[in-house]
Amino acid sequence: MPPASHQASPPGRRGDEKLFLVIVLALAAIAGIGSWFAAVALKRHDDPRVITPDQPRRLEDFSLTDRTVRRADVDGKILAVSFLFTSCSLTCPEVSRRMAEIQRLTATNDAARLLSLTVDPRTDTPPVLAKWGARFGADTKRWLLLTGDKAPLHRLIGTSFLATETNNPFNSMPGNFAGTERIAVVDKHGKVRAYYDGLRAETPAAVAAEMEKLRKEP
Repeated sequence: MPPASHQASPPGRRGDEKLFLVIVLALAAIAGIGSWFAAVALKRHDDPRVITPDQPRRLEDFSLTDRTVRRADVDGKILAVSFLFTSCSLTCPEVSRRMAEIQRLTATNDAARLLSLTVDPRTDTPPVLAKWGARFGADTKRWLLLTGDKAPLHRLIGTSFLATETNNPFNSMPGNFAGTERIAVVDKHGKVRAYYDGLRAETPAAVAAEMEKLRKEP
């Protein structure tokens, strides 16, 4: 019996095989790029300082209520500043827990002060904020929970700390502020130096270390 002859693949089949190979290689490349981006994202997310100020920001003059607290009362202090509204049941308690830990970790830093500014002053009156502070063990000499008239309070937050999302129909945050889960660190000259993710467990230690470093700056 004569040896079986090798049959070449039909041209159409060879084209299909090449197309399949191209698709496999493209998917592999995409997967590789995706893995690289994922690795970069995870590395970045490991750092609790993930957001720098969107523009140069400084603590503006203010007069707010706990007892009356003015900008001059915190001159020369290093501040950890958070944002809340007491009707928030998810992120705000978590951020306040981080602030409570920052308060504990900065107990020996005489220059450290904590401020929590409400974005909902109509609801968050001084008694309401006092109750919130007591819930998280706020030392009223070091951690001030502040409210005030809506217009100047929102102007302070928008000018000194947070951007607004006026065109986002899904933003139900009072004042349309973005990033209210952040904790801002302000140096003794009133400059916002960094934002930290207030929902991450490692943030208090990072904030406390930053505040200690800033304490040593001129």
